[in-house]
Amino acid sequence: MEKPSLEVADIFREFGEEYRKQASTLFPEQRRVMDDIINCRTAALGGHVDECDACGLPVISYNSCCNRHCPKCQSLAKARWLQARRAELLPVEYYHVIFTLPDDLLAPLALQNKRVVYNILFRAASQAMLGVAADPQHLGARIGFTAVLHTWGQKLNHHPHLHCVVPGGGLAFDGNSWISCPPGFFLDVTDLSSRYRDLFLQALQKAFEKGELEMHGKIQHLSHPDAFAQLLASCSEIGWVVYSKPPFGGPDSVLDYLGRYTHRIAISNHRLVGLENGRVSFTWKDYSHENVEKTMSFDAHEFIRRFLMHVLPRGFVRIRHFGFLANCHCAEKLRLCRKHLNVPEEPPPNELDQMDWAQLLQSLTGKDPLACPHCEKGRLVRVRKLSPISQHPHSCRAPPGATAT
Repeated sequence: MEKPSLEVADIFREFGEEYRKQASTLFPEQRRVMDDIINCRTAALGGHVDECDACGLPVISYNSCCNRHCPKCQSLAKARWLQARRAELLPVEYYHVIFTLPDDLLAPLALQNKRVVYNILFRAASQAMLGVAADPQHLGARIGFTAVLHTWGQKLNHHPHLHCVVPGGGLAFDGNSWISCPPGFFLDVTDLSSRYRDLFLQALQKAFEKGELEMHGKIQHLSHPDAFAQLLASCSEIGWVVYSKPPFGGPDSVLDYLGRYTHRIAISNHRLVGLENGRVSFTWKDYSHENVEKTMSFDAHEFIRRFLMHVLPRGFVRIRHFGFLANCHCAEKLRLCRKHLNVPEEPPPNELDQMDWAQLLQSLTGKDPLACPHCEKGRLVRVRKLSPISQHPHSCRAPPGATAT
């Protein structure tokens, strides 16, 4: 893939400092994201010099920032993560289930209380899915799934929702068999939706009673119990959108899907179209009109504001595993699943597991990062390390050997 002509880093460099001065609120995590993206793969973070062992050409590579919100730092992390998921796949249908929030009512509250509300979103969705699946009137089994938090829509608006990838079935409660979903059908989304809504609102009420929620600006009135109770009542009177897509075509399509969703950020550099007269243009897909690609633009400061809306709290885990895929007993439960599905206890070894970063990058891009770009015969050999040129407080903590690609 060719390097885009415009990057988020370019917008931050040109308009970031002015935005910092004018922004009414800018959290430390957001400042760090701006700094990391600006410095990513530049001399500010240091790097190393390689030299071709055939023609002697020196090649400078700068370190990546490794920030999970950086548009340039996701490929290798995604590939490594997918390696682990490949070993967990089962020979069953997989489903994609999405849990959303009523944006017009709850998104403003979620934006001011990201850690609390996003945790409630994970908890309510997982409990609803596990609970409905366990009901003998539905599936009557213990299921497992992976959930990924996204907080954005195509227009960079605030739209928190969970993408869940779920095997079509689960373990019987006695552990002695595998119970499959009916072909092409996972769970009743009507029951999922109502249970999810009730669990979410109950947890939100408890968070309010414990004083865990902050309400400022336009939602300050919600700090009064009567106003908050009215908000919950309004939320309980409407249907919450939960939908399940048709099953994937097979394990490869499951991995392809996971690869497109797990390490995605609010907007990639390749969606940026131009920066002119202080306005940023980018492409977006209009899902209401058959995914037609359109272009829209924002003032640069508004673009930065919208990008930073999606910065997660420090340490917040946005990819979580539940049920028999939960980390604490995943290996044991998967062995049991494979036994009942009559497949080998351990999947065959994958060649990606043995690759170093250079081999993995070559498998992703088709280009050998250690091949000399000049003579195309020699190999690049590390000859010197480059120290960061500045001691920026948020300088990259990239591991030794991380390279600009």
